Amino acid sequence: MVVQVLWSAVNAIIPKGYYWHVAISVLAIVIVHAFAQGRTTNRERDLHARVILVTDAELKGGFTPLGLTLLQALAQRGAHIIALSPEPVDSFQTETFIDLLRSTTSNEQIYAEECDLSSPESIRAFCTRFLTGQETRLDAILFAHEYQHVGSLFAAKSTAEALEHQRQSGSMATFLMTTLLLPVLLTAPVERDIRIINIVNPFYAAAVPVFSPSVTSPPSTSTLLREGWRALRQIVLTRHLQRVLDALPSGAQVPTTDESSTVPVVSDKAQRSNIVAVSVSPGISRADTIAGLLGAHVGSNRSTSGLILYMLLQPLLRLITKSPYAAMQSALHALFLPTPYKEHSSEAQLTEVLKPGALYSECAVVILRVPPLPEAEKEKLGLKVEAEAGKQGEVKDDGEMGGQDVGRVVWEGFEESLKRWEASVSLRDEKSGSVTPPSVDTPNT
Repeated sequence: MVVQVLWSAVNAIIPKGYYWHVAISVLAIVIVHAFAQGRTTNRERDLHARVILVTDAELKGGFTPLGLTLLQALAQRGAHIIALSPEPVDSFQTETFIDLLRSTTSNEQIYAEECDLSSPESIRAFCTRFLTGQETRLDAILFAHEYQHVGSLFAAKSTAEALEHQRQSGSMATFLMTTLLLPVLLTAPVERDIRIINIVNPFYAAAVPVFSPSVTSPPSTSTLLREGWRALRQIVLTRHLQRVLDALPSGAQVPTTDESSTVPVVSDKAQRSNIVAVSVSPGISRADTIAGLLGAHVGSNRSTSGLILYMLLQPLLRLITKSPYAAMQSALHALFLPTPYKEHSSEAQLTEVLKPGALYSECAVVILRVPPLPEAEKEKLGLKVEAEAGKQGEVKDDGEMGGQDVGRVVWEGFEESLKRWEASVSLRDEKSGSVTPPSVDTPNT
């Protein structure tokens, strides 16, 4: 009886001659959705006893959709997680989330620390607490706070300066925290596999044709170009960071290849440092990218028109954009892939390994052709072309992502921008008189 009723309902809605049309349409929708979600990592890794620092929290607000999903995935694999939040750890939002994450994943090794990524003073305070603590082990740093889109299509022109300041704050936070925590990473045992993963927005390709390493932001007012410029600078910075790590004396960082070594290396040409820095572009996510683009996420830049449009477009967005689970796959792939620190065997050499300094998207390496620095600009900036390569403390210019000169200019640009950022924020705090002590989520003893 029930089947007959259902069949009558189907016949009433879909004429008999259109069954094949409906079937083909459904199949097309499934294929488009599967293609839009992208690749899923085929790797897995046990993260027990691995300490992972996640800078997921928004500059102003709670955890991002990608960050929430990423934290859950790491916790389910047993990772010891330190999640940074701009809110006090005893706030209702942070405390509730940490408790739920611990209970649902049966992992008690999840802690939060207060760190406002828009404040260099707060970042320095956190790094000081961490570096002077009893446990300073770090196996991975995931900079996830720069992935969420900044700048709405419906934002007023008066807010453009504030949005650009927010972009610069996120980038400066990544650079400052990297430089402050780098000493503890360099002094870690050489057999430890350490990874720095910088998660960037997907619009980096838009900035490649017009990119200038000496400019912090493009002259264009286009939101997508500014977002792409921010991402591309981070990608180039991460590649140059790997060059800096590779330039360190190999004996201090790379396990030896003799028989007595417990962690042999396949080739010191494939990996010269036990610290690997990579960039990851998760793709276009409806919760982190489209919602920000339309001004539909929670925050001071929320647009009523954008929120309504975001809700109306949900059926289409769920079809052609990524969910947070799909978006995090490339980040997990970069975290799970083995490094060239493997047993010297034919099987190991055939295995896909993590490429130091590379950009990953859709669980694969992206070949990004950034234009090299013109000779005229080299002379203008006072850069000297090295006559020889391969000296102690130097590496041969690989030419990737613009080459060593582009990376050096971007790095020096970050150093100068960091000084200006710290000075401007310090002046702002002095005028407002707002100084709040940090809070820490520590294990019960």
